[in-house]
Amino acid sequence: MKNRFNLSGKTALITGAAGLLGYEHAASLLECDAQVVLTDISEKHLEDTKNKLLFEFPDALIMAYSMDVSCSNAIHSVQKKLIEQFIDVNILINNAAIDPKVKGQEGIVETSRLEHFSREQWDIQIAVGLTGAFLCSQVFGAEMSKNGTGGVILNISSDLSVFAPDQRLYRKEGLEDDMQPVKPVTYSVIKTGLLGLTRYLASYWADQGVRCNALSPGGVYTGQGDEFVRRLTSLIPLGRMAEKHEYRSAVQFLCSDASAYMNGQNIVMDGGRSIL
Repeated sequence: MKNRFNLSGKTALITGAAGLLGYEHAASLLECDAQVVLTDISEKHLEDTKNKLLFEFPDALIMAYSMDVSCSNAIHSVQKKLIEQFIDVNILINNAAIDPKVKGQEGIVETSRLEHFSREQWDIQIAVGLTGAFLCSQVFGAEMSKNGTGGVILNISSDLSVFAPDQRLYRKEGLEDDMQPVKPVTYSVIKTGLLGLTRYLASYWADQGVRCNALSPGGVYTGQGDEFVRRLTSLIPLGRMAEKHEYRSAVQFLCSDASAYMNGQNIVMDGGRSIL
């Protein structure tokens, strides 16, 4: 059974690799002997992530390319560079997103309520989180469908793909109701949309051996304030948020032959919050 998790000879491309869980996704596949292609729009953060991974996996083959997932030309450019090196992408992890985070005691940063949420922000966030996943799947999924061995597409969704955000989590004392910070509408729309994309792709190239599933993480400890953590953990049966590394095994399962008969599914890992 252990051999079914082995990914030697496989290449995984990860979008948003310099983000919160991008490092963990890459590390999980490197643990299974895959080679990884890190992509992100931020060259500096991308290089930092690559160097950090090389420190943990000094013998691994790790490539890094700046790529805007909302731009077809940028995606095709990376594909061309890989083809020139005779590298086929066998695994695609659609992880890129613009996600306002709760930090310290500040609450959610750079977000606004539905009544005032700008069309510009809607377009930008949808372009990265949802359109980007579509474009990358279109390019690299099509490549997988033609290589004779198939491949895997993994869309990183969220527990907010299966239930609405509880806006009480983000409330700040002393603010009027119409000024309270909220999780933006785009986040729920994007993460739910990714499930629709997952189901579509799962059937579209199935006869060519391309599987597609989604992983929906719950809240992850990233230095949030004590009050936010207290509120959120009170909603989670396990009584805590996740550590970043706790999603590694799920990614390994979904990207390897260990899940060979799983297709079109959404794996929710939220400590049980979604069952209440």
